[in-house]
Amino acid sequence: MNTSNRFRTAVGLIVVATLAGAYFILNRPEASASEQSTDDAYVQADFTIVVPQVTGLITEVAITDHQRVQAGAPLVNIDERNLRISLNEAQADIAGAEANVDSLKAQIARQQSTIEQARSAVAASEANLRFAEADGNRAISLARAGTGSVRSREEAQAQWDIQRAAFDRDVAGLHSSEQQTGILNADLEKALADLLAAQAAKATAELNLSYARVTAPVSGVVAQLEARVGGYARVGEALLTLVPLDAIYVEANFRETQLSRMQVGQPVLLSVDALPGVRLKGRVESLGPASGVSFSAVAPHNATGNFTKIIQRLPVRIKLDDDQEDVQRLRVGMSVRPTINVSVNSGGAS
Repeated sequence: MNTSNRFRTAVGLIVVATLAGAYFILNRPEASASEQSTDDAYVQADFTIVVPQVTGLITEVAITDHQRVQAGAPLVNIDERNLRISLNEAQADIAGAEANVDSLKAQIARQQSTIEQARSAVAASEANLRFAEADGNRAISLARAGTGSVRSREEAQAQWDIQRAAFDRDVAGLHSSEQQTGILNADLEKALADLLAAQAAKATAELNLSYARVTAPVSGVVAQLEARVGGYARVGEALLTLVPLDAIYVEANFRETQLSRMQVGQPVLLSVDALPGVRLKGRVESLGPASGVSFSAVAPHNATGNFTKIIQRLPVRIKLDDDQEDVQRLRVGMSVRPTINVSVNSGGAS
């Protein structure tokens, strides 16, 4: 009987201990665990979609799907004949504008000579006018003294009037020449502006011509190749996509209840579904600023009386450590299970 009682007591204690342990484990905050992991994680890369910047017939496709290319490598060539014609027209416009500028500069230089001639004519007319005025005054004095004739006085007055008119004519001519210089200078400014516009048009034509040769903006692997020889390239329509496999990372979506101790720089151990037995290392690179549903076009929150609380997930970006050969085997979209050691702070101390 004593043995039976002791047995029942032991069983009871074990049951109580088990229930207490289960209660403690089930009610323990998720964030208190030293490691946090999730199945909602995938290999990612920042794709580069290559689109043409000019329209035209595709004359050459220098790459194939899944081919690895380096930045600057030729991808697609677009027929450049129309673009080269535009460049030739722009060069012709520059030549015409330069000739117009040179012509106006020559006219301005010649106009300075014309102004000097007009000034000389004014000086000569002014001298003739002074002589005619003095001659007229002498004729008037002689006529008053009775030693000169009325005819002589009238001839002197007429000569003064003629010289006065000639002086006024030459002064007006000088003013006209000086005003013409201002007009020519204004024309020169306009011609210089036309030259700048022609040079800008040439630069645009050269730039468009360079766009006929589509090159790789980044290093990566070709995917979604849509370009075909004989096809028509249109501005804004994708020709292909470049996937930079050398710059892949892991994006893991952790529950908000797992993030309280998560920090940038903490070590991560990753397993890849497609690579059994492979373990990769990485570090937390950044924590997302908002949950995925926060960017949804349709707000997930409602203002009605019915409400069901749903634990949100936030993205965590994980950078893979360098010098891991198996990283080269990863492909975008592969499923990954990361395990983050949250007991390590960002400085590396436990």
